[in-house]
Amino acid sequence: MSSQGAVNPLGITMGDPAGIGPEVLIRTLHVRASEHPPLVLIGSRWALAEGAAAAGLPEPDLPEIATPGELDAGVGIIDTGIKRPAGFRFGAVDPACGAHAVLAVERAAELCMAGRLAAMVTAPINKEAVHAAGYVDDIGHQEILARITQAALTATMLMTPGLRVVHLSTHKPLTEAARYVTRGNVLAKLRLADRSLSGWGLPRARIAVAALNPHGGEGGMLGREEIEELGPAVGDARAQGIDAQGPIPADSVFNRAIAGEFDAVLALYHDQGHIAVKVHDFHGSTTATLGIPFVRTSVDHGTAFDIAGLGRADPRGMAAALDAATALVEGRLASLWPAAANSAAVPAQRNHP
Repeated sequence: MSSQGAVNPLGITMGDPAGIGPEVLIRTLHVRASEHPPLVLIGSRWALAEGAAAAGLPEPDLPEIATPGELDAGVGIIDTGIKRPAGFRFGAVDPACGAHAVLAVERAAELCMAGRLAAMVTAPINKEAVHAAGYVDDIGHQEILARITQAALTATMLMTPGLRVVHLSTHKPLTEAARYVTRGNVLAKLRLADRSLSGWGLPRARIAVAALNPHGGEGGMLGREEIEELGPAVGDARAQGIDAQGPIPADSVFNRAIAGEFDAVLALYHDQGHIAVKVHDFHGSTTATLGIPFVRTSVDHGTAFDIAGLGRADPRGMAAALDAATALVEGRLASLWPAAANSAAVPAQRNHP
């Protein structure tokens, strides 16, 4: 893969050390580091060592740097200064590990905003550990990044070969997510999605809006959100020059997108979009954050505490996230993952959240 256009290094946060993040990072570096632009790991050397031990691979001898500008090529590490907890063990919620994860994200975001990193790629964090560390409002990466950048509106987009899904909401209970389906909120996310996709090399994107209710509400018999909120929002978006379509019943819209009819789907809540992407291609999927002033991609799997430390973590998600970050920086999203590209791979083992 060419690194043209990525002048600065990519930053990679290590995630929660008690999860599989450091292991998948070690596995990815072992196989693919030479295929990417210079990489700056942000976290702790002890966490990387734990990941190497879990993977059964040698710990890489990386130079410790203070800023990305010190790295001309290869891979370096910026240490966040979080010490190894005395009782550290894989698969356990630990406040120190939660702090390690958040501080790495904060440092990477600051370097991106300062123009010293081309983009940031994130390994998974654990929400319980983050809360135990005192970050009670930081539910996930999206909320942390919105806080740091003071972004007024953000969104999560999951993408995999053949399918891109932008989410109206993510970390909301289902009852709250349904109340969030309003004409104004849907229009705002359609505008954000259209602007972001265009900036990443997919102008005039065809965006389908998923319905909220079964069968699209059946003319109001199964719910009126499609009539009162979603349809008017799509009309507003089209009046503003956005190629929005729908609402389309959720049991068919994702299949139609995979077939190439749409460039992206606006899903209305977390599981509506996540299930579609992860069933289609779990290990080939990655996440991008819309609405922040730099590129951020991530693996789509979680910390997988159930297999952490066992040497069973699959690194394909991290490799996909690195590929995606470079593609978005270079503005070639369309050429990286054409809308109708289907993945035939069916993995035998998954990194469970």
